[in-house]
Amino acid sequence: MTTPIEPIKPIKQILPETNVQKRTGPDFKKILESAIEKVNSTTKNAEQAATNFATGKTSDIHSVIIAAEKADIMLQLTTEVRNKIVESYREIMRMQI
Repeated sequence: MTTPIEPIKPIKQILPETNVQKRTGPDFKKILESAIEKVNSTTKNAEQAATNFATGKTSDIHSVIIAAEKADIMLQLTTEVRNKIVESYREIMRMQI
């Protein structure tokens, strides 16, 4: 006498929903938008500091140079992050399924 084959159980029965972790933190898009906004505001501050120095409203060249360098470094970092994201996307697209 043979035993009948048991039907396959649905995934929900194998992995109950209590084991599934839900995301509670901010998503990647919001983090990226926030970082880009910070870079933009830093760049605007550096431009304003340079304008103030050029018009004679301030005579502190050190703060102008520091603001400009800070904006430049943030922009370079943002560009490198963008390059890594694009590179990762292209690598994923090249993967064979």
